[in-house]
Amino acid sequence: MNSNQLFFHIHYCNGRKLKEPLRVPRKFSRTLSHHELILVTGGAGSITIGEKKHPVQEGMLYYIAPGVFHSFEPNPSKPASFLTVHFSYARVSLHEGKWEVTDDMQPLGLQSAQSLKDAYSALDLFQKLVDCWNAKLPGYEFMSKTLLQQLFIAIVQHIKKQHPTDAASLKVEKIIHYMLQHISDKVTLNELSDLVQLAPTYLSRTFKETTGYSVIEFFNRMKIDKAKELLIEGDKKVKEVAQALGFTDEFYFSRIFKRNEGISPSEYYSKNVHGI
Repeated sequence: MNSNQLFFHIHYCNGRKLKEPLRVPRKFSRTLSHHELILVTGGAGSITIGEKKHPVQEGMLYYIAPGVFHSFEPNPSKPASFLTVHFSYARVSLHEGKWEVTDDMQPLGLQSAQSLKDAYSALDLFQKLVDCWNAKLPGYEFMSKTLLQQLFIAIVQHIKKQHPTDAASLKVEKIIHYMLQHISDKVTLNELSDLVQLAPTYLSRTFKETTGYSVIEFFNRMKIDKAKELLIEGDKKVKEVAQALGFTDEFYFSRIFKRNEGISPSEYYSKNVHGI
């Protein structure tokens, strides 16, 4: 999933500050039309998501996708406490100068239950999110959405650290680092395949699954990001910028730039430097 295209809307958050008195949760069964993240901060019980029953334990994160039946069974002797956020999201992208918004009800790609034990960054962000929502200070809605996005990133990073043997993911990172080092060069798929010792077809599939882009699309996006910097901060002409980034054809560079930004390099320069 390409997380940088996600725009979150929070319906509500629930939970308590750690020093507040514990409220005994009630038993419930329901199916929601939005997404929910639940982080257990203490106590015991059981939660059923779909057809699978999970024990409620401190540090467990549960993800419930829209339309998935779930129920909670409390343990009277060890009342459970939670932090929760209920949200929806849309996919937002800029294509040829026009914003495209797609409602997305698909699952986020998280497991229904996983441990966030020792994931201090994620735990802290979840608490800040709930505290921000509950405080209702000016700007809380914007701040809460920002915290939710940071929380999502922290969760993904924690999951990644839990699987250090994910060789394919590490090889994608190696490729991206190589691209950054060779931003001014031409890089071929075969060259990258030799670098990480993967077949070109397998590399292409793995790279897109990890980043959301094909190898060439990703490298071109990196080049265009650098081109924007050179156009605004430097004194180079469009042709010089193209050459500096390994494009021998200025017009091909302009087509790639417009495909990504919706306007030509010269229009981008005029709009951002001269306001024309």
